[in-house]
Amino acid sequence: MVDDLLALARLDTRPPVRREEVDLDDLLRAEARSLARRTHLAVSTRDVQPVRVIGDEGLLARTVRNLLDNAARYATSRVTLSLRAQDGNAVLTVADDGPGIPEADRTRVFHRFTRLDDDRSRSAGGVGLGLAIVCDVVTAHEGTVTIEDNAPGARFVVRLPLWAPAQLGDIR
Repeated sequence: MVDDLLALARLDTRPPVRREEVDLDDLLRAEARSLARRTHLAVSTRDVQPVRVIGDEGLLARTVRNLLDNAARYATSRVTLSLRAQDGNAVLTVADDGPGIPEADRTRVFHRFTRLDDDRSRSAGGVGLGLAIVCDVVTAHEGTVTIEDNAPGARFVVRLPLWAPAQLGDIR
């Protein structure tokens, strides 16, 4: 919890985000392997395609880890990741087969310390900071994060601008 609060405090000061070339697919696969080692869940990266973005690799890794931890907390048996390039964006999805998130709560879960009522009865629940960090990091990278139905479950969709060769001068 202390690490999460410190991360949020740093993001609140709006420091410039490190701009380096990040192989998002490699980052996703590494975090997925870590999740598979520490849970009983089937973790699929079958639909992860090579995609590069410009950003802070550490913050992006934390974002993916938070999304995977959230999915694992609610998944019944599987977590599925996908990544593709579409319309100038990297489109990353993390889906689970759990109970899903009601449409009315899909914006609220990104607020700090927000936990849905069902969460409060779960002993493995967090304190409601992980998804707030996801939202802040994605926003700092000029991206968006949304939640969709997964039938069953929830699907988090992150869109980040793709790396472009013209940006190479910006990261040196």
